[in-house]
Amino acid sequence: MKLLFLACLSPPTGNRTTAQRISGYIQSIGHVCILRDIAEFKSSSQVSDLITEEKFEAVLMIHLYKGGRLLLDSSVPYGVIFGGTDINEDIKDEKKREVMGAVLQKSRFLVAFTDQMKKIAELHWPFASSKIHVQPQVPRYGQKPPNAITLQFQGVVTKPCAKFSWGEFLQNSGVHCKNIDPYIFLLVCGLRQVKDPLFLVDAFSAWHKKEPRVHLIIIGPEVEAAFTQQVEAKVKSAFGVYLVSEKPQEELHAAMRDSFAVVNSSISEGMSSTILEAMDLNVPVLARNIPGNRAIVKHKNTGLLFFDPPLSGEYQLLQRRFKTAGNMREFVELSKRLISDTYFKESIVAKAKEYVEKHHSWNTERETYWKLTANLL
Repeated sequence: MKLLFLACLSPPTGNRTTAQRISGYIQSIGHVCILRDIAEFKSSSQVSDLITEEKFEAVLMIHLYKGGRLLLDSSVPYGVIFGGTDINEDIKDEKKREVMGAVLQKSRFLVAFTDQMKKIAELHWPFASSKIHVQPQVPRYGQKPPNAITLQFQGVVTKPCAKFSWGEFLQNSGVHCKNIDPYIFLLVCGLRQVKDPLFLVDAFSAWHKKEPRVHLIIIGPEVEAAFTQQVEAKVKSAFGVYLVSEKPQEELHAAMRDSFAVVNSSISEGMSSTILEAMDLNVPVLARNIPGNRAIVKHKNTGLLFFDPPLSGEYQLLQRRFKTAGNMREFVELSKRLISDTYFKESIVAKAKEYVEKHHSWNTERETYWKLTANLL
């Protein structure tokens, strides 16, 4: 089968990593799977023309809105994988929600990474509730699978670069620490507002003044140009906080492996591949207490959660102002415990590794997508 795979490939985000991994699964069983960036297309007619010209037999896409709106006129079967912002953010827009509902009705299958995504879909599109179910025992490839929407956790694959130099990485990042071992906290994200990389900058800057061994490195690509300028300006005036451009995945995995902890401060997440990769690399995670992160991080068990999100609507700004200072202190106190209590840190790391091996097996994920691909035939 010749399959077109639409995903957000530029700038690089977690969806790109997911798409590349799934594409590899599909190609490993002999199908032709062509990855194309959603940003290349301005209309559904452009995608329809491509499908006709290249004789694609089916389409797979990540992101129910960004990818889905391009397939409303599709004449070939397609499957959809939730991206995260589609269900967590775009669904709040009535027009986008209407488009996504139409896409869902025509899709051959839908994949949700978390139970929270599943529940949101059921809430907004009741007709989907009869389709969505927890992934059953996966049949061998070649068996006809049920026509159903699937809940499948993301698989984890980490490949740290063998030639990576931690000292060189720190020096190039601007971290200078003579005769002391630094505690490096790594925040990996594309520079966009939904990732909120600036949330902890003031707290970290104040903490660094008292404890020069702690440093925060924000690493990732520019996604929103105007917001990137804000981040650059803020980091420039902060102490112990550094901004580093994106790295190849194997170098990034090596940097994560050698860091003291990995941080996630997102306002909204589908399922963070960075958190899962940190767990797989035996690095403790400190993550913002939001539904997507709670789906994979159990507080003081497989990681640490900080900050209870503010109320929505008219109270959001007031609530955020009231709680921010206290929650920054919460983050610092949790971090200090990781530093001072080695047994606590090792326990979290061990349980997190056990969790990803049990629930985020790339082998299980691979077999699920083999089955779903067969459902497009």
